[in-house]
Amino acid sequence: MIQKIIERLQAGETIEGHKESGNSMRPLIKHREPITLAPVDTDKVREGDIVLCKVKGRIFTHLVLATKIDEVLIGNNHGHINGWAKRHNIYGIVTHVDGVERPGVKEKVL
Repeated sequence: MIQKIIERLQAGETIEGHKESGNSMRPLIKHREPITLAPVDTDKVREGDIVLCKVKGRIFTHLVLATKIDEVLIGNNHGHINGWAKRHNIYGIVTHVDGVERPGVKEKVL
């Protein structure tokens, strides 16, 4: 399922209504709340963005906590840190949560 979403994002598609389980991103994203994922210019990803990426072999939709030139630090909204992800392992950015646009994402979408 997630591999299909990654392939669609890499092909330039926007994914609307994607839902993930869990509470690690509350209150930014609630359990099974619909989100929109869009292809992203990874050079423009900054702290506070929510991205779909691979870190330590696992794929997460999580918060960017810090950035370096070629990496971003990924974690949840409760202080847990998943680790550093290479920018080329960022597949998409969350543009909307339950239909509400996230601030500052328009200029990051490819």
